[in-house]
Amino acid sequence: MSVEPPTLEREDVHEIADERFTGESVALVTGAASGIGRATALALAVNGVTVAALDVDEDGLAETVADADDLGAEGDVHATPADLTDDDEVIAAVEAAAELGDLRWVANVAGLQHVAPLEEFPMDVYDTMQAVMVRAPTLIAKHALPHIRASGGGAVGNMASVHGHYVTSDKVAYNVAKFGLRGLTQSIAAEGDGDVRSFSVSTGYVKTPLVVDQIPDTAEERGISEREVVEDVMLGQSRATEMMEPVDVANLFVLGFSELGSHLNGGDLRFDDGMTLTYE
Repeated sequence: MSVEPPTLEREDVHEIADERFTGESVALVTGAASGIGRATALALAVNGVTVAALDVDEDGLAETVADADDLGAEGDVHATPADLTDDDEVIAAVEAAAELGDLRWVANVAGLQHVAPLEEFPMDVYDTMQAVMVRAPTLIAKHALPHIRASGGGAVGNMASVHGHYVTSDKVAYNVAKFGLRGLTQSIAAEGDGDVRSFSVSTGYVKTPLVVDQIPDTAEERGISEREVVEDVMLGQSRATEMMEPVDVANLFVLGFSELGSHLNGGDLRFDDGMTLTYE
């Protein structure tokens, strides 16, 4: 089975008829230079939404913008370079997104991974992962909420994981961050007053660079082959034989932001192929 990140095709994007999916409506998407973040930016643009694509990787953002053009997306994708560990840059990115139109949606997708036992886990890496995956989404929500309310309401979607429900070994920072994101999701819902919804998306392993890059480290840590990592560790508890693709996850964000998600508030879209609630 190949775990190379696939190419997104327009027919892979689920298009939803929603009167708010227009160029006047803006979605801020983090991690938009690759993987799920890029797919989410593209899926929203195909649905006609203006996208502020945020990432520290400017070359990757340029590729995302080019991909939107190649797909013939109705919505514009604007590269919004920012370092999620820098508060000033994060706040500036939110304001830049709001200047593009009515900021209605935020997709906090950016993520990092590091594989190491807790006793050996480098705390500087831990701190960076928490900054990117917990502090930055919180800061973005803090500054985006007034704009979302002023635009007539919208939603914040957070990329969680099955690791926000249960954990695997050697991923302490990732596990803690994903549980934290679910707490942030519910906190936004509690304070949204009906104007701002919030939801999280929890999936198993997805064919992204983040997943592909961790296979060799996981194999080394566990003393098994890379093939065994994919078949036994990543898909061992799944009822599927193929990983999800980034666009599959992107479509969940589109659904959550649309009118179809109007009663989704504080909840978690768990698309995990049975990883967490079934066993043999």
